[in-house]
Amino acid sequence: MQFVRDFSERQSELFVMIATFVVRSAADVTALQPFIDEDVAEAMQSLAATYETAVRGVIYEHRPASIPAQRLVAGLKPLLEEAGKSGGTAFERDAAVVMRRLAQAVADVRGAAPDGPRVFLHLLERIFSKAAEPAILGGSYGQAL
Repeated sequence: MQFVRDFSERQSELFVMIATFVVRSAADVTALQPFIDEDVAEAMQSLAATYETAVRGVIYEHRPASIPAQRLVAGLKPLLEEAGKSGGTAFERDAAVVMRRLAQAVADVRGAAPDGPRVFLHLLERIFSKAAEPAILGGSYGQAL
């Protein structure tokens, strides 16, 4: 997990919140199209671009092309809005950094182990198992869940 090595405490909490949400969403067996790694990367890239644009003072929503990535973005948006209510530009910067890093992590994991479309998601599932959730979700961003 070298991609979280230099996160601030707030960024770490945000990372845990987003990763936990992704794992829960990926576990939804009722979804017509389950998430794959590419959907996670695409969703993170579009959200990061949206937040980076907002930091510059422009309101513009970047949208992912795939329907599963759109579903992931739609599910994450209310959670992120709640977590960033009083964070302002600092939250938007932190969110963009975390999401860019998550998208890069997907690419790195897939490059190292290109076996199947859900390698990164399986890694996240192992790290963020149900047994670890109560301990993980104690921070200020985690309380938004």
